[in-house]
Amino acid sequence: MGRRGFFTVLSVFVLLSNSVPAFSSSVSDLQSECLSVPSAIFSSTIQSTISEIQSVLSLISKFAGPFGGGRLSSALNDCAELLDFSADELTWSLAASKFPNKKVNGTGIGKERSDLKAWLSAALGNQETCLDGFDGTDGIVKQLVAGSLSAVTSSVGQVLKMVRDIPGASFFPGGGRKLLQRDGFPDWMSAGERKLLQAPVGGVKADVTVALDGTGNFTTVSEAVKAAPDNSSRRFVIYIKKGVYKENVEIKKKKWNLMMIGDGTGVTVISGNRNFIDGWTTFRSATFAVSGRGFIARDMTFENTAGPEKHQAVALRSDSDLSVIYRCGIHGYQDTLYAHSLRQFYRECHITGTVDFIFGNGAVVFQNCLIQARKPLPNQKNSITAQGRKEPEQNTGFAFQFCNISAYSDLLASQNATSTYLGRPWKLYSRTVFMQSYMSSVIRPEGWLEWAGDFALDSLYYAEFMNYGPGAGLGGRVKWPGYHLLNNTAQARNFTVEMFIDGNLWLPATGVKFTAGLAV
Repeated sequence: MGRRGFFTVLSVFVLLSNSVPAFSSSVSDLQSECLSVPSAIFSSTIQSTISEIQSVLSLISKFAGPFGGGRLSSALNDCAELLDFSADELTWSLAASKFPNKKVNGTGIGKERSDLKAWLSAALGNQETCLDGFDGTDGIVKQLVAGSLSAVTSSVGQVLKMVRDIPGASFFPGGGRKLLQRDGFPDWMSAGERKLLQAPVGGVKADVTVALDGTGNFTTVSEAVKAAPDNSSRRFVIYIKKGVYKENVEIKKKKWNLMMIGDGTGVTVISGNRNFIDGWTTFRSATFAVSGRGFIARDMTFENTAGPEKHQAVALRSDSDLSVIYRCGIHGYQDTLYAHSLRQFYRECHITGTVDFIFGNGAVVFQNCLIQARKPLPNQKNSITAQGRKEPEQNTGFAFQFCNISAYSDLLASQNATSTYLGRPWKLYSRTVFMQSYMSSVIRPEGWLEWAGDFALDSLYYAEFMNYGPGAGLGGRVKWPGYHLLNNTAQARNFTVEMFIDGNLWLPATGVKFTAGLAV
């Protein structure tokens, strides 16, 4: 796996090197309005960073043979895949800088600054995830890999800092654009496909059907994914009939624009039990993992049944840019939903868990979701979120709007005096906002929990706006420098679908319901 990852990135580097001369030299010498440096400097820095990735993958490939199994092998495989992601995201960024505000090979939304911020933020975080996977393994290997990864992380950080923050864009209080009222259709989706999320199951023409009883094209979801075309600009629809599918599904990066439709939440279920205690890295523990861009899921459930005693056990992990999860259940205990990277939207989902059960470093909006804390292990504290923003330049964070934050039945029925909090800072610039949401009495008056002492309390960004319910009282909230009580709509608007993930430019074409701004 390590060697295969190395050659994958090497081929990307060669392709990139060969393609650069095809770009207009007059364009490459100019400075994009989104960049603080000439485009030529931006491009050369990206290419040198991909060379550094190549060197790290060469090192990883040397370790892949001696460590043929167990958690260490899994960590090395994770690193190969994550560095492969970084190479792709850097390649897309280079193309976006050469053709400002245009799509290249169907990637992104065609808005240069937003695309660059999204892709480079993801590329910066991948190395951190690679290192996290070495927890509980041979420290010597981790040290050797970490030393090499630091150069990659530093270089990606430099590239991200070259992308200028534009006044009036989504991260500046009080700024913004007018709401777009028209529908937009991305290159990867035809006008006719936008109704797929709202049509009844019987009215959807699926490309393939999965059924446990043999009445479909396949009996496993993994087989259907394998049959989907690579790098497809056309939506490929997989209908999954009712049943519990006990398998671990991975949708790799080349599987673009897949859509999965089930028979309903709790009716079509993909179930697994991989977990950290049994030797899996958190990244690889996911029952369902997707990295191919433009993924959509509707009316199904993803679950990890390992239980609280197995600690980290992911039900759903997503690295899919411009992805939508609609009317789905996502159930587990610790680390249920790993919104790892890139732009994601969740609507009318039911998400349950205990410790840090919505975590990662994507740019994510949750709307109209039911989010419920479960009964944890004795003496554990529940934390709904653990957002992993590492640098202030990253576009990432979690925004919850019109959601219901409450307790699951097992927690309600228990006599355990579990403390449940809205979130805690996993990384230095952790960013999470709850707005216009109901909070039951399950939420502690303090609202938020420390990670370790005073770590990140100055640098995090946690905020609340117009929430209600017995757990939404503000009188007892934490007094951290990084905690904010938003008192005007201009501040809160920065975390809406329109502003935070540029949803008006890509969500209308999916057919999913969404509210662009603050109004219901």
